[in-house]
Amino acid sequence: MGTLTCWLLDTRNLWPGDSIEKSASAALQLISQDEREHCKRKYHIADAKMALASALLKRLFVLKTLGIPWHTIQFGRKRDPKYGKPCALLPDGSIAPIEFNVSHQAGLVALVGCSTADIELGVDIVCVNERNDYRLIDQEGFDGWVDVYQEIFSPEESWDMKYNTDPFKLLDGTVVSHDELGRNDRCCLRNQELVATLKSGEKRKFSSDLLVGAKLRRFYTFWCYKEAYIKLDGEALLAKWIKELEFKNVRAPTPGTPARCSTHGVWGERVTDVEVWLHGKRVHDLEMEIVAFEEDFMLGIAAKSENATQINRLPGFELLHLEEDILGPASVSFRDG
Repeated sequence: MGTLTCWLLDTRNLWPGDSIEKSASAALQLISQDEREHCKRKYHIADAKMALASALLKRLFVLKTLGIPWHTIQFGRKRDPKYGKPCALLPDGSIAPIEFNVSHQAGLVALVGCSTADIELGVDIVCVNERNDYRLIDQEGFDGWVDVYQEIFSPEESWDMKYNTDPFKLLDGTVVSHDELGRNDRCCLRNQELVATLKSGEKRKFSSDLLVGAKLRRFYTFWCYKEAYIKLDGEALLAKWIKELEFKNVRAPTPGTPARCSTHGVWGERVTDVEVWLHGKRVHDLEMEIVAFEEDFMLGIAAKSENATQINRLPGFELLHLEEDILGPASVSFRDG
């Protein structure tokens, strides 16, 4: 198997302002006219920044992997010209023998790539508290909220998300395990007073908001795994077999910490032991993992090859810097080209 690349670019503090054309005029000149128009059509500046970052990361990967001059890099789609998985093209118009996939969410943009084409890759980013999920949860309960996604998850996955939970912290830092909850694991409502019996025998009262929050994080772990796997072949969540793709032994990674003052966000736990099942059979020619970033982000990666021995443990993500890691190499390539 070729060399695997895992990059992350944080756009939240890049290109300040409310106009991508004004704040990122120089960077926009580094991508194609179609890509520029795609960025400028975004209504929200945050979405425009992620679209621009995605275009830059893809070009950087092609530059470093194939050595094609930056200004001549072209992209196409595999199989279906409209809905197929994005790919790089060689100067003669044929599909380049490399593999990559990109995801973006809430200001973060990730790329995973490989220097050969004998592997399929998928990546997804989720942000647990980006949307106002609690509005519907408070109306329908967490179990009713999970039921909204019954066309995506199997009955077993839905039950797992509703009534299982990972260890979570009380406000004083005490960690409560699933066993210590007892039948309180069935609680799907917020604003309830619950009691956990710790292993020491001590009983501790706490708000069910903490339990529902842990369940919500677990839901997004399932979502991240499923999206990353389905993006292997570019079908996204339109795959007809999506409910037959099941994840077992799921555990949400422990969060990292947010960026504070001049520090960068800190990575959290990296989980690698999930089981993937499709059509009732376990999938073995696959490597999947999920890693936490800051308090609310999780990044999932799927890597699949016909030769399972080719897949080793996936490398960790490298956090890139715009000027040094992207604009610098792009400028050198332009000058030399």
